This record gives sequence, C-alpha cells and structure tokens, in this order.
Amino acid sequence: MSSTRYILIFTITMCVLCALILSGMFYATKPSADKNEVVFNKRAILGAVSSKLGKSLSEMSDEEVLDVFNNQVEQITLNTQGEVVEGVLAEKIDMAKEKKKPEAERVLPLFVFSAEDGKKYYILAVRGSGLWDEIWGNIALESDLNTIVGTSFDHKGETPGLGAEIKDNPAFPAQFVDKKIYDESGELVAVTVKKGGIQDPAHQVDAISGATITSNGVTEMLKRGLGYYEPYLKKLRSQTGMN
Repeated sequence: MSSTRYILIFTITMCVLCALILSGMFYATKPSADKNEVVFNKRAILGAVSSKLGKSLSEMSDEEVLDVFNNQVEQITLNTQGEVVEGVLAEKIDMAKEKKKPEAERVLPLFVFSAEDGKKYYILAVRGSGLWDEIWGNIALESDLNTIVGTSFDHKGETPGLGAEIKDNPAFPAQFVDKKIYDESGELVAVTVKKGGIQDPAHQVDAISGATITSNGVTEMLKRGLGYYEPYLKKLRSQTGMN
C-alpha cells in the first residue's frame, strides 16, 4: 500500500515539476518567439517590393528589416467600403480571422512603401484557399495602382513540389511583375493563373504543373482579395487624377 502511495506521490510531483519547467521555458522564450514572428511577417510584406529595397531581402538582418519597415512603410487600415479605419494597426490584422467574418465587417491592411528614390508602392494583402488549406500573399502595385511590381506568396499545407511552388519556386511570383490588375476599360480583372499557355500577357501567368487546384485558388484569391480594396483604390485614383 505504501509502495503504491509512493509511486502516486512521485508521479504527481514529477508531473508538476515538468509542467512548471515547460511553463517557465515558454514564458522565457516567448519574447524571442514573438519578435521572430513579427520579423517574419514584415519580411513577407517587404518581399512584395524586394526589387525596390536596394539590397537582397535574404541578405538583410532582422534589424535591417525592422529599420526599413519602421521608417519606409506607412500602415493604413481599411474597411471593405474603402474607408480608413482609425485605431487599428495594419500589421496587427489577422487575415485568417478576418476571412471568417462577414465581408462587410472585415478590415484590410494596406502598406505604402516609400523607396529611396521617393517612389511609392502600395502593398495589398490577399488570402484564399489552396488544395489542402489556406494560401495567402502580398501584392505590390506601382503608383498607377494598376501595375504589379512584385508579389510574395505563402501557404499552410500545399504539397511540396506542386502547390507549395507558389512560395518555394521564385519563378512563380516573378511572373506577376508588370502584369496589370485592370483591363483597358477600367474593370478589375486581376491576374489569372492559367493552365495550357498564356493568351493574355497583361493579365495571365502560367499555372503550376500538376497543381491545378492551387493555381485556381491563387486566381480566385487575387480576384476576390483585390476586389476588397477596389473601393479605396477608386477613391485614391480619383484623388490623384488617374480616372
């Protein structure tokens, strides 16, 4: 009986000690983990304007990334009616949570990057669905609010060598450079990821071989996601005399 009690006490004591140690490790490493997540997200955003940074993003230290983001990026939060929302920092917006809300209640992050030469680029965030799980990206537009200067994509669970190529193969996002999101009549058409060859060079890129569903997911994500920003883009184009 005493042996059983000893084993029970020993087991409970070890469980409590392990829980305390794990909790201590979690709280001790949390600040570092939080910083790494912040830097990772800012790298992804800047990835859409990597060609305008003056230095390879992969060669930039975390401190350099934070410096560029803090000094050269303006953050704007919008609603889907094209209105600026005060009191909400764009980088804090969780697009996965916003995607679950009714469209009329969502908020959107907009990042305006000012390059060293004074030119401004507008970075829009989009989120959609791939084959297995969610996919997302950042789309950077020239000051004409039409021409894509760069993109960065990521995913939660696409197949390596297939759907995961949206992130892993730099040739895929490179295709989007200089594509247009509006057609000649001013209609938002975004960019189509097309299987079987490009027929419209201004608005299409090649699909990923063997990843039809992911490719279609990117197409749908771009058309819908960029559409959420259109009310604001129209206002901005009108203010700057682009219409």
